[in-house]
Amino acid sequence: MSAPGGSAPAHPTPPKSLTGQQLRWNRCPDPAPAQGPGPAPGKAWECATLKVPLDWDQPRGRTIGLALVRAKALDRDKRIGSLIFNFGGPGASGANILPAVEDKFERLRHSYDLVGFDPRGAGRSHGITCLSGAELDRFYARDATPDTPEERAANAAQTRRYAAACQKESAAVLPHVDTESAARDIDLMREVLGDRKTSYFGISYGTLLGAMYVHLFPEKAGRIVLDGAVDPTLGPEQADLMQTRGFQLALDHWMKKCVMSKKCPTGQSVAEGNRRLASWLRGLDARALPTNRGRKLTADLATVGIAAALYSEQLWDVLTRGLDQAMRHGRGDILLALSDLHNERDSQGRYSSRQAAQTAVNCADTSDHVSEERITELVPRFREASPVFGQYLAWTMGACNGWPVHGKSVRLDVRAPGAGPVLVIGATGDPATPFAGARRLAQALGKDVGVEIGMRGEGHGAYVSGNACLTRLVDDYLLWNIVPSRGTYCE
Repeated sequence: MSAPGGSAPAHPTPPKSLTGQQLRWNRCPDPAPAQGPGPAPGKAWECATLKVPLDWDQPRGRTIGLALVRAKALDRDKRIGSLIFNFGGPGASGANILPAVEDKFERLRHSYDLVGFDPRGAGRSHGITCLSGAELDRFYARDATPDTPEERAANAAQTRRYAAACQKESAAVLPHVDTESAARDIDLMREVLGDRKTSYFGISYGTLLGAMYVHLFPEKAGRIVLDGAVDPTLGPEQADLMQTRGFQLALDHWMKKCVMSKKCPTGQSVAEGNRRLASWLRGLDARALPTNRGRKLTADLATVGIAAALYSEQLWDVLTRGLDQAMRHGRGDILLALSDLHNERDSQGRYSSRQAAQTAVNCADTSDHVSEERITELVPRFREASPVFGQYLAWTMGACNGWPVHGKSVRLDVRAPGAGPVLVIGATGDPATPFAGARRLAQALGKDVGVEIGMRGEGHGAYVSGNACLTRLVDDYLLWNIVPSRGTYCE
């Protein structure tokens, strides 16, 4: 890992064949199934492949290709450089997502080349493969919230089979998808793109990746925005418990709006809604709901579908319709569609590599794994934090049990003495990365580095919410290097 001083330790230098490579930019193809559903990027976008070392400890050894996408700056005379994006996950395909949301960053494109990429282990960048689409249908529909010793044994066996399948299909890549390796990829990307310093926009897990980059290369870090900040100081128990509270808070906010309609499917108060929804989900364990897709809506799929709708306030009305259809009419079509959206399953039953990559990155980063016995002890505490999401999120902590790669360390070090100001953003209603994480990430970067700003609002990721105050602060920083005061708060 990294040196205590906060800069990159002595590391083998990559050869000129990598640092001096010339990217071949061409018209972008349609997204591969591993990148997730979506149309091909428009004419403004071009694609290329960047060669990086598979193992950064042996940079002259085997290489892998990273898929890149780029839209050139509109005003070439005022071009600042490249703005590299990571949309989190970990495992999200930036080469697929960035062109799909280009309108959100239109102002930035006037002065930046917008650059997205598939991180190692994701999408077209040697995406992690584990199970087939049909096998994943069964895996996601399983009972992952066991209540008896027999159910716990069955769940543990399926987790082990999943890990073994990942090892069988992706053994060469699994040890090398850690966050530090991905940060080193970004610095090679910077050099090949011809930028003196890295400008970067990270969302969700992308904030952790960006923080790691600043830690390793403080002198190379330019204007860095970390939105939907992940708290790097917490272990899996604390982090998952905080996220559980975050999803419950977002659900409560949805319920408050829902009950105003007088036709809310969960009842006429938040307390009633939580009781009814938790009871209804328990009933799905015994009786899954039919859908027009020929698949059943199980309790776990319903839980994921509900959570997926909380990532954006624009999906709240869809959630209302989905719960009305399921709880009042006994059909699970809408909630299953939301679950498929989250798991990136297309209409042909093919899944992206995102969820597999997420497990692989998390397990490669941390050696702090939570045993089945410990999870069993923690379930009541998680249920107290959220009667709806608690049990499900508690059991997700077991994903690394039996994983074939031992994690690098207990915590990632992101201290970055000597780096310039880094913008760290949190939103009060963010379900996946709760608001408190922004302050803790800013503090972890260092008091002269992390600049925390906040926004009152719902959803995951503040910049894309359309809040004019927040957008102005970020744009002024990225375009003119105007650093806002620490603690600035947008209503």
